[in-house]
Order: sequence, then C-alpha cells, then structure tokens
Amino acid sequence: MRRRAVATVHRRTLTATVLGAAGLLLVGCTAAGQAGGDSGSGSGGDETVKVGLVYSRTGLLAAYGKQYRDGFMAGLDHATKGTGKVGGHRIEVTEQDDAGDPGKAVSAAKNLIGKGYKVLAGTTDSGVALQMAPLAAQNKVLYVNGPAATDAMTGVNSYTFRSGRQSYQDILTAGTMLGDPAGKKVTVLAQDSTFGQANVAAVKAVLGAEGATVDSVLAPPSATDLTPFARQVKAGAPDLVFVAWAGATAPALWTALDQQGVLSAGKVVTGLAGTASYPVFGAAGAKVSFLAHYFPGAGGGNPVEKAMLAGVEKEGGTPDLFSTDGFTAAQMIVRAVEEGSATDTAAMVKALEGWSFDGVKGRQQIRAEDHALVQPMFTARLKGTGAAAEPELVSTEPGDAVAPPAKPSAG
Repeated sequence: MRRRAVATVHRRTLTATVLGAAGLLLVGCTAAGQAGGDSGSGSGGDETVKVGLVYSRTGLLAAYGKQYRDGFMAGLDHATKGTGKVGGHRIEVTEQDDAGDPGKAVSAAKNLIGKGYKVLAGTTDSGVALQMAPLAAQNKVLYVNGPAATDAMTGVNSYTFRSGRQSYQDILTAGTMLGDPAGKKVTVLAQDSTFGQANVAAVKAVLGAEGATVDSVLAPPSATDLTPFARQVKAGAPDLVFVAWAGATAPALWTALDQQGVLSAGKVVTGLAGTASYPVFGAAGAKVSFLAHYFPGAGGGNPVEKAMLAGVEKEGGTPDLFSTDGFTAAQMIVRAVEEGSATDTAAMVKALEGWSFDGVKGRQQIRAEDHALVQPMFTARLKGTGAAAEPELVSTEPGDAVAPPAKPSAG
C-alpha cells in the first residue's frame, strides 16, 4: 500500500464543532440540471427528473448538512450553466431532513421512491448511509452518497456512488506521519459510533497490515467528561494518536488531551473539519497535524473550485469542508442524466462508472469496479488561534497515491 504525504491526520469530518441548526423538515423544489443537448441514451421528451436530497438539516450534523446542501445547489447551477435542465429535462430537487436518524432517512427515501423518484442524494451520517444504500439497490434507484465516509459504502452495490472521500483515503495520508509503521504503536481515539468504529477498522486494515500495532480508546457519543479517555490514551504511550471525532464535544476533547499531556507526548493526527472548528483547538492547534479533505483554497483556485466558491456565496452560504461533496454530487447527477438517461437507472449507472472529471479538489475519477471516488487529498497546518486561526496547505496528495484498494461491487 502506497502512502505519500506530509502532515497528516485522521478524518476531516472528525473534529468539527457541529452546530445544531434549527428547522423543520423542508420539502421544496429547486430548478437545476445540466447544460447540453439530448445526448443521453434515455433523453428525449421533457420528463422532469426528480431528485430527493436527504440530509441532516437538523440534528448533531446539521452544520455539515448545510455545507453539503449549499454545495449541491451551487453544483447544479454550475453544471447546467444556469439553465436548470439536463438534455432538455428539468430537474426538481425535494429536500428531506433525516436529522441524522436512519429511521427518518429510510422513511423519507421510501416516500420519495413511492412517488417515482429515480435519484437520491445525501447523507451526512455514515449510519444513515448504510441504511440508504440497500434501499437504493432494492428499488433500483441511483443513490449518490454525501459526506458519510464509512468504507463499507464502497462497492456496497451497483446503484450506490459516493461524492466525498472515504476513511481509507484519510488513513493512507495520515499513515505517512509514522514513517515505517513496522513495530510502531497507533491508538485510535474515537466515539463508539458507526463512524468511530469504521475508523478503527480502517486504521487496522491499513497501518496494522504494514506492521503497526493498533488499539483504540472509544468514548460513548454522549460523554462530556473526556479526561478519563485522554488519560487512557496517555497511559498507552502510542507513537501516533489518530483522532476521529465529530460533534459538539470537540472543545472538551482537545482541552482534555492538552491538559493530560497527550499532545506533548507524541504525534497527534486528526482531520481538519469545518471553519467553525478552527477556534476549538486553541493553543493545542499548533501541536496537532492535520489531514484536510478540503478547505477553501485547497484546490489551488482551479476553475471548478472558483465556481463553487462563487456559487455558494451568491446564495448567502459560506464555502466549507463539505461544500465540495455537494457540488460533486450535483456534477455526478447531471452526468448520469445527460449521458445516461432521465428514467433508466441502469443507464445512469453506466454513465458514471469510470467517469473522469474536473472537480473542486482537482481531477477526480469514479472507479468503475466499486464506485470509489479517486481524488486528491490534502495535508495542512493550522496557523493562529481563536478567530484568527486558518489552515495553510502543506501538500497535495494525488488521487492514485491515496486510492483505496479495489473492492468489486456486491451487486
């Protein structure tokens, strides 16, 4: 397994301060789509393409959900060149709030599918995504997953794609902080959740396979006193601490790690989350190495990144960590309809498999055999503290250097 990078960390969606956004279930239609003629094999006529956007408008991951949603709308506008149509077909987007609850997500998805929706997009939470994927396969609808990063989504079935990165890509980048992993000890500090457990499994699969001893310290997602877990990490004397954290307890976590001397005792790696999380680290930020899935400017100001930044800001949003996932999802859906079909899901799938395209982060490709999204990854450092804290790019890892191993689709 090949891993080349500079500063590293765990997963970018880990350590963010997630602000709970208020709001009830939203159902609305937004015109968008893709520019181009009637080149799709199923195009022709003027059928409306209905897209169900299922994401966390409320709940613990609401801040991430908003980033994804804003990026999605900007991506649809960009991909259609403002026409709101794909090969002559108008796209309507109906938004549904899953509140981070798999049951609500499945209920919303079933309702949309029952109304004839052939395309679903979202979600923010890995546990939700793992329930949505089999539903998509059972009903033969296209499902473009959002920020949910669990590796189990790759190759889960032929109808499911991802528009963001997966944990394996984070860890391939983060592992370079160890140098030669053989004989080294790695401790994964995470919440005892689908997301946390997926990261433990991924670290074991990647770094454990290269000779590192990997253990974990898992805290209940509801825990607010994190000092005992910081002490447990310190007592283990690891060579590298891989932090996978999401939610509003992030400030307490970093305070505990700093107070207990974990940040001074060895290398601590975590993901650079959204801009709201930067002040969370305080003085501890200078002692942490960061993996960055994305932050504004990480793409080097390429044309697609500029379009996303401008599109999100035009609608009053703020470009952030998962804006790129939403934008990419919109690009994929536009591609699926224009080059595939407005009604035939199999044709949509075929149009996406193997597709290479310019994205917010740079050149990206949907791997045909398992629908992994091969993409660049970034490493960064955090400069300044408090409101003045901001990320600085350290390196860009090419997509093929941090690509997960191929995992043929389960069907």
